[in-house]
Amino acid sequence: MAYDFDLFVIGAGSGGVRAARFAAGFGARVAVAESRYLGGTCVNVGCVPKKLLVYGAHYSEDFEQARGFGWSVGETTFDWATLIGNKDREINRLNGIYRNLLVNSGVTLLEGHARIAGPQRVEVNGQTFSAERILIATGGWPQVPDVPGREHAITSNEAFYLKTLPKRIVVVGGGYIAVEFASIFNGLGADTSLLYRGELFLRGFDGGVRTHLHEELVKRGMNVRFNSDIARIEKQADGSLLLSLKDGSTLETDCVFYATGRRPMLDNLGLETVDVKLDKHGYVEVDEYYQSSEPSILAIGDVIGGVQLTPVALAEGMAVARRLFKPDQYRPVDYNHIPTAVFSLPNIGTVGLTEEDAIEAGYQVQIFESRFRPMKLTLTDDQERTFMKLVVDASTDRVLGCHMVGPDAGEIVQSLAIALKAGATKQVFDDTIGVHPTAAEEFVTMRTPVSR
Repeated sequence: MAYDFDLFVIGAGSGGVRAARFAAGFGARVAVAESRYLGGTCVNVGCVPKKLLVYGAHYSEDFEQARGFGWSVGETTFDWATLIGNKDREINRLNGIYRNLLVNSGVTLLEGHARIAGPQRVEVNGQTFSAERILIATGGWPQVPDVPGREHAITSNEAFYLKTLPKRIVVVGGGYIAVEFASIFNGLGADTSLLYRGELFLRGFDGGVRTHLHEELVKRGMNVRFNSDIARIEKQADGSLLLSLKDGSTLETDCVFYATGRRPMLDNLGLETVDVKLDKHGYVEVDEYYQSSEPSILAIGDVIGGVQLTPVALAEGMAVARRLFKPDQYRPVDYNHIPTAVFSLPNIGTVGLTEEDAIEAGYQVQIFESRFRPMKLTLTDDQERTFMKLVVDASTDRVLGCHMVGPDAGEIVQSLAIALKAGATKQVFDDTIGVHPTAAEEFVTMRTPVSR
């Protein structure tokens, strides 16, 4: 049977664009359908604009610290509209780059909502196309719990387009999105509270990292409240919001931001017309080749509920394209030692096993830790401290995990990820000469394991 396309990709986010471009480069006839914005969550309402706002939020500290180095910066002011306007221009520029990447790769770009009409049929804007294979790469979407008054809350989608900076904001959640946005608003001068229903945020991260970040956020004046959750949101006559908490207390604010998880974006996708099985959380079930229970339909990225990071979606998209159209170059995605950064203030960088996971996996571990005040701050009154940690297998000396909280943590951990991927031992770390004076050299100068 002749098809209109060899591969039809639904979703022009990171994973979908990567799969489409590489497949087209391998000679396949490819179409991509996108109903919102090119570049997906990461480019438009995720990683990219978020980090731009993190940069903006850090300037309040930079101006203050400059005094210790002899600079008189005078009175500083911040204009939210300028930051958002400049951010919007940059995102529009990136949208154009993504468009050119697709079109110049020979991909047919269809701007409209795609709906699966059968195992090898997709409908877009009233027109139906046939495809030998369909790739679902529609990503995720933020979700807000069913709390009375939830219509008054915002999510990360809306946060990037607020007309004004709230004077007071409550961020609800305990994941990386929650701590990142709480850091942004706090750094920009908003009276910021972070509410989390659990004992300690960032579940799944190393315990030392979680505790250290909590201490640093409190130093910065953030109101961090654990074992705390909202029961009701009520809008007041003056436009403010009154939050009734489950412990019986109340909290007044101007904005409520929910960062309590994301769901797979499968709305009106037409999955009822095909045999695509979903797991109990609503994600598309796939095998090791990203193939769903419907043989002609594949899925990658956040929609399959795996490691929800942009570089992972990119790797999955490339793997799909190679397996289908360039099998001699195919190699599976290695999900071990994936480095991760959290752009809170201060930043987190982590790769490999946490201390808790290593112990649970049966390793006899040695732990090396260091806490110190960064050199940049020694001429200032800033009391921020950096935290670094190595988790080592005591029987083989292999480094199992590297963790950091402090300036440029993501940049530093990226390089350490290469060492862990190569199987570096603690002896290799010890034998590596450090770059002095830097924070990064601390990872190769920790000599004495801490006792537990």
